[in-house]
Amino acid sequence: MMKILLIGSGGREHAIASTLVRSKNVQLFALPGNPGISRTAQIVALDTKKYQEISNFCLENSIDLVVIGPEQPIADGLSDALRSNGINVFAPSRSAAQLETSKLFAKQFMEKYAIPTARFRAFDKSQKQAALDYIRESNLPIVIKADGLAAGKGVIVANSFEEALKALEEMFSGSFGSAGEKIVVEEFMQGEEASIFAITDGNNFVTLAPAQDHKRILDGDKGKNTGGMGAYCPAPIVTFEVLEKVKSLIIEPTLKGMIAEGHPYIGCLYVGLMIDEGNPKVVEFNCRFGDPETQAVLSVFDGDFAELLFSAAKGELNISAIREISRGYATCVVLASEGYPDKYETGFEITGLDEISDNVIVYHAGTKEINGKIYTNGGRVLGVTAFGATLKESQKNAYNAVNNIHFQNIYYRRDIAAKGLKNNN
Repeated sequence: MMKILLIGSGGREHAIASTLVRSKNVQLFALPGNPGISRTAQIVALDTKKYQEISNFCLENSIDLVVIGPEQPIADGLSDALRSNGINVFAPSRSAAQLETSKLFAKQFMEKYAIPTARFRAFDKSQKQAALDYIRESNLPIVIKADGLAAGKGVIVANSFEEALKALEEMFSGSFGSAGEKIVVEEFMQGEEASIFAITDGNNFVTLAPAQDHKRILDGDKGKNTGGMGAYCPAPIVTFEVLEKVKSLIIEPTLKGMIAEGHPYIGCLYVGLMIDEGNPKVVEFNCRFGDPETQAVLSVFDGDFAELLFSAAKGELNISAIREISRGYATCVVLASEGYPDKYETGFEITGLDEISDNVIVYHAGTKEINGKIYTNGGRVLGVTAFGATLKESQKNAYNAVNNIHFQNIYYRRDIAAKGLKNNN
C-alpha cells in the first residue's frame, strides 16, 4: 500500500487526487482538500503553513510520497522542509522553483542557455521612467509581467502606450504586492499558445498530453487575464515535430541548465509555449501542474500515476508507468462566479451535480460543503471535464454537462476548444 499526501485544495488537486487513486493500492490523504477531493481522500486537519507539523504527520503515518499542487507552498519552501526530514516529494525545491517565482530569473536563465523565448528588458520601481521610455520606443502590442507570483494574473498585454502606463502604475503601486516591485517587459510573440507538462526526476523526463489553456475571461480571447477559464487536450497545434523541438530545444537544456546552476529540478515542469509556424518559444515556466490544463490532461492519462510521480521523486523515473498519455480527447469548461477575476459573490448552492453522465468528471475548485449540500466558495468554482473519441465530441459532452449544473451568478466561456477544432479541420 502506497501512502500519499496531496497538498492543495483546487481543481488541479481534485484532478491529481482522482488520477492517483486510479492506481492500485494507494491510500490518499489531502491537506486541506475540498468537497470533491474528500470523496476519495482522507482530509488532514493541519495548518498548511506549519511545515514541521506536516513533516511530523508524514513520519508518524509512514507517508511514502507528498505531492504538492499549488505554487505558493513550493515557493515558500515546503518541499525543502519535507526533504530535510527524509520524505519523498514530487515538487521542485524552492531554488529550482525560481523558474516560476521570478520572471527575471527565468528570462536570464533562458538567455544564458539559449532557450527560445521573447526578447526582454527588466526594470524595478526606481526605473519607472526608463521603463516608460523603453515601452515608448518599442513596437505594440507589448507584454508587461510582474516579476513574482501573481496567481496567473500578473501579465498585461498592452495594445497602446496608455494601457502600458496603466499596467506600470498598477504593478509599481502595489496592486500585485511584492510581485510587482520588479517587472519584465517583453516583445509580443505571434502565434498560438500551448502547454506542455514534463514529469522529471531531474535528469530524465516524459511529457504528458499537450494542452491549450484559455486565459482570457471573455469568448474570443478577450478581456482580462484569469487563472484559466478552460482547457482541452491533446492540442493539435503541438504536432509531433513541434513536440520534438520542445523536448530538444527547451526541456532538455532547461534540466541540464538547472543542474549546472545547482538547482536540479524534480517534479512537474510546466512549459507555456507560443508556437508560430511550427517553432515553439517559451512564454513562461511554472513549477507545478497547470490549472485548468491538468483537469483535461489527467482525464485522458492511462497508467500508474502514483508510480510515475513516486519514481520521479526518488530520482528514478519509471516511464513504463505510462500506458498511454492520451486515451481520446478531453475538454474542461470552468464554471466561475460572475465578476471573476475581480469582485464576486459566493455562498450560492450548486445543483445538478448528480445529473452528470459517465463520460464527464466535475472537478471541484472553489466549493464548500454544508450539511451535504455544495455551495460556491471561490472565483473558479468547478471544472466540468468531458471525454470523447474526438475533440468535437468531448466539447459537446462538456457543454451538455454544463447545461445541467446551476448556481446563482454562474459564468463560463462558450468557446473552449474552438481553436483546436479549427486546427483539426
